[in-house]
This record gives sequence, C-alpha cells and structure tokens, in this order.
Amino acid sequence: MTPGLVARAFQRLPLPASRLVVQPPDGRTLVNFETNFYTEQGEFTRTVTLLGRQVELRIWPERFGWKFGDGHEKWTTSPGDAYPNLEITHRYLSKGRVAPSVSTTFAAEFRVGNGPWREVSGTVTIPGAAQSLRVVEARPVLVGSS
Repeated sequence: MTPGLVARAFQRLPLPASRLVVQPPDGRTLVNFETNFYTEQGEFTRTVTLLGRQVELRIWPERFGWKFGDGHEKWTTSPGDAYPNLEITHRYLSKGRVAPSVSTTFAAEFRVGNGPWREVSGTVTIPGAAQSLRVVEARPVLVGSS
C-alpha cells in the first residue's frame, strides 16, 4: 500500500464538520464580555478499501480555526472547553450581528491489517457552519425602593 494512495483517499473522505458551541447560549452575548467558544470534536476511525485491501485510518483534530465573525480569528490546538474552563474566548467591542464558526484541520495515521501505524502525509481542513450571534449592550437601570 503506497502512502500516496492512502493520502489521496484521506483527502476524499467525507469528514465531519465540528459543531460550534457558544456560551452564553441562546444566540446572544454582551459587548465587552468574554464570550466562550468550544467544540467537541475528537478522534475517530474510518476504514477504506484500497487495491482490494482494508485500510484503517485513525483520524484526529490537529488544530482549530476560530472565526469570531467580526474580522478576528485565531488557530489553536485546543477544542476549547465549557464554562467554567474558559480556553477559547473573544470579547466583542461593538453591538451587532456576527456569525462565528470553527474550522477543523484533521491529521491521520493508517495501517493495513494489524500492521504498524504510519503517518498519512497532509491534512484536511473542514469548515464548520456559522452560528448566528447577536452582540447586545447591557443598560444599567436604577430601581428605587419604596
């Protein structure tokens, strides 16, 4: 089994897009508030048949591209985490609607039968769907007591 043949098969696999989770939930966040982002994409396997042989692929997310919808973005090796573990946060500076998303770059290893695992050359990046997020301003309100 040639590594090039396996690499081309890896490039053609239908890999899953990561689902972006935004906290606070419900599609709203505040201006100047640390909005939390994460995804739950983990390692998985796929089996393909190449030249009549079963080839097992072990696939994992190598890095994540976070687009916050306001022109800012960053790449990490972390998928982030749910509150209170704030790993991937972004502070929006003005109100409005934004569409954040996360892309996932996958790497892989392969083996034929019970043979040794070998690296697949190259990676595959799968863009995730954008989420609708409304950034609003909080207004303080004085409340009198009676």
